[in-house]
Amino acid sequence: MSITLLDGGMGRELLRIGAPFRQPEWSALALMEGPDWVAQAHRNFVNAGAHVITTNSYACVPFHLGAEVFAERGAELAGLAGRIAREVADSANSGTRVAGSLPPVMGSYRPDLFERDEARRIVSVLVGALIPFIDHWLIETTGSVGEARCSLDVVGAIGDLIRVVPRWVSFTLSDELMDGRAILRSGESIAEASAAVGTEVTAMLFNCSQPEVMLAAVSEAVACRRTSEIEIGVFANAFPVIKEEHEANAAVNEIRSDLTAERYREFAEQWRQAGASIIGGCCGIAPEHIAGLRSLTSR
Repeated sequence: MSITLLDGGMGRELLRIGAPFRQPEWSALALMEGPDWVAQAHRNFVNAGAHVITTNSYACVPFHLGAEVFAERGAELAGLAGRIAREVADSANSGTRVAGSLPPVMGSYRPDLFERDEARRIVSVLVGALIPFIDHWLIETTGSVGEARCSLDVVGAIGDLIRVVPRWVSFTLSDELMDGRAILRSGESIAEASAAVGTEVTAMLFNCSQPEVMLAAVSEAVACRRTSEIEIGVFANAFPVIKEEHEANAAVNEIRSDLTAERYREFAEQWRQAGASIIGGCCGIAPEHIAGLRSLTSR
């Protein structure tokens, strides 16, 4: 089975290389104050072996920018994120693809804050800005079925009018298994998530959760997906356990010191054996981790 390598965590890579970076703007600050840093971060992951780079649009939402800045510049910044990623991918001369990031617009890990009408409005801005530049959508860090359905519906209603591209949906999981099974941060099951996305997606993934819970999610997703043509993927983070009372944007989380590139590759090998064919990294997973996954692509 061939493996598609994703990139790693854009925000932490920007911080690592010295780009403008702070809360609450997070990774969007580099778009506003130093776009060349964003291009450099993308190139670092391409040079590490990533087949897919993700647009730096995760923080181009009111939750990070503020309502006023989003109203004035949200579409501009998301479009800039798309254009930078496209230019880096095209200059790589390696068939590098671009994933259009559609984040949880009410805040990471907080599906309880989700408001469908407001989310549709925000996602619509991102979809319109990104669609000219991408090869597929990546609806990521989705904490609930409702969040996933909202973004899928907007892509169908708005994005498809401009250009139809494949859809990937990635769910974030509770960092603790429940009776040995992985669950979404909303408490919903992997089976419920799989049923909700049906055959509208070409890939179902799990991200921004601890590597330790991913194997259970992959195994169940493989078992309950509607067709074998739907790929399964993982891009875990390097954070400590995220508690339910976590307040997104409250601070810059610590990174686990034990999650070396070699240790991450060991986790990835387990995911591959369980049926994952798309593997990369999320927050705190650096180019060195992605480079360590290259051996998976030759098996």
